[in-house]
Amino acid sequence: MSQGRLDGQVAWISGAARGMGLGICEAFAAEGARICVADVDEELGRAVATRLEKRGVEAMFSRCDVGVGEDVRDSIAATVERFGGLQNIVNCAAVGATGYLHEMTEAQWDRLMAINVKSIFFSIKYGVEHLTKHAHSYVVNIGSISSFVAQVDTPAYTTSKGAVLLLSQSIAVDYAHLGLRCNCVCPGISDTPGLQSYYSRVPEGDRILGERIKRVPLNRLIQPAEVGKSVVFLSCEESSGITGTSLTVDGGYTSVAEWNADAVTQNPRQDSREDVSCD
Repeated sequence: MSQGRLDGQVAWISGAARGMGLGICEAFAAEGARICVADVDEELGRAVATRLEKRGVEAMFSRCDVGVGEDVRDSIAATVERFGGLQNIVNCAAVGATGYLHEMTEAQWDRLMAINVKSIFFSIKYGVEHLTKHAHSYVVNIGSISSFVAQVDTPAYTTSKGAVLLLSQSIAVDYAHLGLRCNCVCPGISDTPGLQSYYSRVPEGDRILGERIKRVPLNRLIQPAEVGKSVVFLSCEESSGITGTSLTVDGGYTSVAEWNADAVTQNPRQDSREDVSCD
């Protein structure tokens, strides 16, 4: 249920046209924010903004390639011009890449780093003057479980998400005195179009994805709405004492060294436990 935790606040959300970014948009809209849907996909982005507006949310679309500094600068400026200010930045736009380092081209490496990491630099460079006009402002960067641990065949992506976590901490330290808090949300295996598209192309993709899910203690994919709720929490004063940290939303995936849902048995004491009076 909405509590109006973001009433009147203006949020610039990148990668907002689908997946986690869309889930974040929906969560922010439910809490009363005014939203700039920033995305390189014009068709989907406009559709999201239109759908929000039909629900009474103040929203706009801004076409933005977050790997290009001028795009981020102009998109943030357009947001401030439309809504009169800016309190929230959510850096969600990202791309993935598979392949060992010796198989990647320099252009592929540079493009991934520009979208996943350099974009955060751009958002602060062009957004901080607007954010810090307010007593409280918020930046949330979307990391990953790959911010903490490596995964096979994804060295560039893992590197970028590790950088997102440490960059979030640096932003938190450098701008705390101006009332800006910066945190990182790190999702696990999530039910997004990108993930579904990837496994639809991989031989035996359904089986491989199923095996991955079995390694999650909650035994399911994380939903974009769950990521969105976590970002909302870090983007309002309910989390007033929290900055420079990460919130892992992974169903317990990184909490255990080994796990297989099929091998989990019922607690052997569950059926034999005696009733105990607490009177």
